Amino acid sequence: LRALSVIDTPPVDRLAIRTYVSRFDDDLIRQAILRELHRGGQVFFVHNRVQTIDAMADFIRQLVPEAKVAVGHGQMGERALEQVMLGFIEGKNNVLVCSTIIENGIDIPRANTIIVNRADCFGLSQLYQLRGRVGRSDRRAYAYLLIPGEGVLNRDARERLRILQEQTELGAGFRIASHDLELRGAGELLGAKQAGQVMAVGFEMYTELLAETIAELQGLEKEDRIDPDIRLGLSAYLPEDYMRDPNQRLVFYRRMAAAETEQSLYDLADELRERYGKIPKAGSMLLEVMKLRVMLKKLRIESAEFDGRRLVFGFHASTIVPPDKILQRLQQPGSKSNFSPDFKLTLEVGRLDDSELLETAKKELLAFL
Repeated sequence: LRALSVIDTPPVDRLAIRTYVSRFDDDLIRQAILRELHRGGQVFFVHNRVQTIDAMADFIRQLVPEAKVAVGHGQMGERALEQVMLGFIEGKNNVLVCSTIIENGIDIPRANTIIVNRADCFGLSQLYQLRGRVGRSDRRAYAYLLIPGEGVLNRDARERLRILQEQTELGAGFRIASHDLELRGAGELLGAKQAGQVMAVGFEMYTELLAETIAELQGLEKEDRIDPDIRLGLSAYLPEDYMRDPNQRLVFYRRMAAAETEQSLYDLADELRERYGKIPKAGSMLLEVMKLRVMLKKLRIESAEFDGRRLVFGFHASTIVPPDKILQRLQQPGSKSNFSPDFKLTLEVGRLDDSELLETAKKELLAFL
């Protein structure tokens, strides 16, 4: 596995594209086109149905008589399509009603408004590519994603549109690609199949397993992975009435489990609040448990259990906790604790509520750092 470099610094003077999701509305379409034409610009109108694309072009001509409308799609003859595209590039036409043929390789600085009809039928990466056809100069660009109505959209379509509408800042491409991977799942990284094992275990776990396998094949010493088993009897989860989409809940569970630092969990908490509102008690408890998990992994402690009165930590043989720290804990005045031959430290802590239990567990672990 090699390190990944991400370029997220935009070109000089480039502005973020303002993105709107709306029902198909005649007034909105007319205003969007006229605003672009009045500043001397050009418009892409994406209608990805070749059978009705000419009818849509006629509709635009009637709606905006001021526009010079051309039609371009992949089923046209090569010569005819070339003439249409050259005419648009040279400014002979200012509105191009087209299919997704413009998705790649089109760079027209004067074109700074794109309208995508039935945006709910496109994938996230495809919408991102289409939006990238505008805003390729120092002018503010606009993208309008037209849908038939919220009621007819499935959950995946709503999620795709929401992500694209939120991720408008410059350099958002990698984040959008990550969301797309989460929504669709990944195939085999080293094979030709579009479906593989990544979706089953999560991308982070898959790459971790892949790295371990490569290290083993290279004859490198393998360090046991610590995946702490936490059994504290706490009500810690993301409620359905807070996040209704089970796929999204699964994504967040995986991201929490993959967190290596407390800061990563703070960032996830901020994202949850921004996307879904105030985090409920069970969700906050889950985040606190995951912070405890980060500490356990760091110390290479493989289990934490609570039976109602006793808190038990199970140490891995490779724990980084010095023996003298454990001895100090055992020798504390009034301490009711013991350390068994199977590397388990048992602490008598009495009856505690959920918050007290978490605070006590964290306090004990901090003493080992």
